[in-house]
Amino acid sequence: MSSYSSNYLRLLSLTKQLTFYVNQGRHVDALSLFHRMQTSPSLTLDPFVYPLVLKSCGAIHRPQLGLSIHAYATKSSLFSNPFIACALVDMYGKCFSISSARKLFDEIPQRNVVSWNSMISIYTLSGRLDAALDLFQSMDVGPNESTFNAIIAGLSELEGGPFKAIGFYRRMKKLVLRPNLITLLALLPACVGVASLSLIKEIHGYAFRSNIEPHPQLRSGLVEAYGRCGSLVNARNVFQCMEERDVVAWSSLISAYALHGEARAALEVFQQMELAKVWPDDITFLGVLKACSHAGLADEALDYFDRMHKDYKVEASADHYSCLVDALSRAGRLYEAYKVIKEMPMKPTAKTRGALLGACRTYGEVELAEIAGRALFEIEPSNAANYVLLAKIYASVGRYEEAQRMRMEMKERGVKVAPGSSWVVNQD
Repeated sequence: MSSYSSNYLRLLSLTKQLTFYVNQGRHVDALSLFHRMQTSPSLTLDPFVYPLVLKSCGAIHRPQLGLSIHAYATKSSLFSNPFIACALVDMYGKCFSISSARKLFDEIPQRNVVSWNSMISIYTLSGRLDAALDLFQSMDVGPNESTFNAIIAGLSELEGGPFKAIGFYRRMKKLVLRPNLITLLALLPACVGVASLSLIKEIHGYAFRSNIEPHPQLRSGLVEAYGRCGSLVNARNVFQCMEERDVVAWSSLISAYALHGEARAALEVFQQMELAKVWPDDITFLGVLKACSHAGLADEALDYFDRMHKDYKVEASADHYSCLVDALSRAGRLYEAYKVIKEMPMKPTAKTRGALLGACRTYGEVELAEIAGRALFEIEPSNAANYVLLAKIYASVGRYEEAQRMRMEMKERGVKVAPGSSWVVNQD
């Protein structure tokens, strides 16, 4: 075998190993291997290597190596390679700034759809949806599935964006582009955002016909989407069809039951999860504690909160504390709830204080209501609901002067009650 053939086979083998490292997220190993390949005098690297290395540079923030590859690509006329150009744009967006990535994108001599997608993704991931949409409108090549996936994912997470995300999904289908797994995963939050059970069923049916439905990540997403839209039967059916149920699937079903007040069902699922030897995480326990709080199961909430740290080494977040305070408050154990608030290792949130204030009205507890109310005025001074609730608590025990004073304080601070509103989904 000639030395050329031997070196080519060695390069091929090392490139496969490099690809494996990058795909597995082992970016330090990938860059270490690249350094060995680069310093080997017998190897001449081909253009396939550089996009892989640039991906690792962006993932673990190695801007200097990225810059040196950019300089080499320019010097070696490799910048005209669309894959290298796209990888450079992505690296600049992650390691430097969006503006520098856009400047580089504008310099690409021949932009294909992959180039456009790279820049659009940078905009959507950074929350600059207006810039992403402007770029989408200015595309001089036809968009593909990845283009729409980036836009749909960005819009789904944006306030007021779910309707637009669904619109882009419809637009995508009109162009006879086939939604893939990434499309459906991006679209499910938008369906939940507008409470469109019919669209969730449409997505589920399409996934089934396209043989995407068995994917565990999609099934977990469907469990959550069905559950949050109130279809507990469908959520349970999807869950039972799963051959392998990871922590996400179990947590999704627990949260679905908790959201709709099915506390005992949620806790039963958690027990089944423990029997299945699946290790719960912070999201799991958030669902469990919400189930306890919605049903006023104070003792159970205290027990699970204690087990969360002792048995599973999960650190409690502000949301976990909020659920515990809510469970105690709903059960009328207001001073225990207040004790939990005072002993929190982090600053109590408005949700935590609000749970106590709401329960104070139910049980006619004025002293704690004043403490919780005043704390809420500091946390969210423009939230009229807190002032109105404290005023109602005063009025409920005959302290009308204090109630009037609350209303005057609202007026002095310029706090106004927002008018009610509603929306409907047009089922075209």
